[in-house]
Amino acid sequence: MAAWYDRTMAETEAAGLRAWRADLLGGLSGEVLEIGAGTGLNLEHYPDTVIRLVLSEPDRHMRAKLEPKVAARSAPFPVELTGAGVDPLPHPDETFDAVVSTLVLCSVPDHEAALVELHRVLRPGGRLVYLEHVAAYENPKRHKWQRRIEPLWKRWAGNCHLTRTTDQAIPAAGFELVEARRESMRKSPAFVRVTVRGHAVKPV
Repeated sequence: MAAWYDRTMAETEAAGLRAWRADLLGGLSGEVLEIGAGTGLNLEHYPDTVIRLVLSEPDRHMRAKLEPKVAARSAPFPVELTGAGVDPLPHPDETFDAVVSTLVLCSVPDHEAALVELHRVLRPGGRLVYLEHVAAYENPKRHKWQRRIEPLWKRWAGNCHLTRTTDQAIPAAGFELVEARRESMRKSPAFVRVTVRGHAVKPV
């Protein structure tokens, strides 16, 4: 998957996904954790107000693509790269001011357990910034096709689930939604086109 990921995503990035990333990450500050950092498509969007960035990517093939990008970046803040997974995260409680999750909760073994871990490592008042594709439950025909395709798609696309309701799982994990947008991800396959994005906070 790592071999073709950037090339496959290029048209979608140009059609608006890159702008979504910039908008989501532009206001971050303090100590930040990004889970499932992949090939590093978020790297260019982190602002100078970040003082520490931890990139977590358990897939060794993705890390092989990510490592040279981290090495080449002249960031004014330290960037750490780890191979840790999300369940559990190897960080103490209340470590980070923000956690970033972009197109990753679809593929973790248990997205509800992962969100509980993200809640744990955030400081009170900390932000969860997210961009995820979700079940198209507002479109029964598309949702039906998602359910049909999902078993094969998971095998081909690194355990990517098509029918997760991450928009519902975020508040269920204890987060307070601050901003939530549901929109079509242009130039992507119809069965992954419905996305949710925004940010939520861990209550003080």
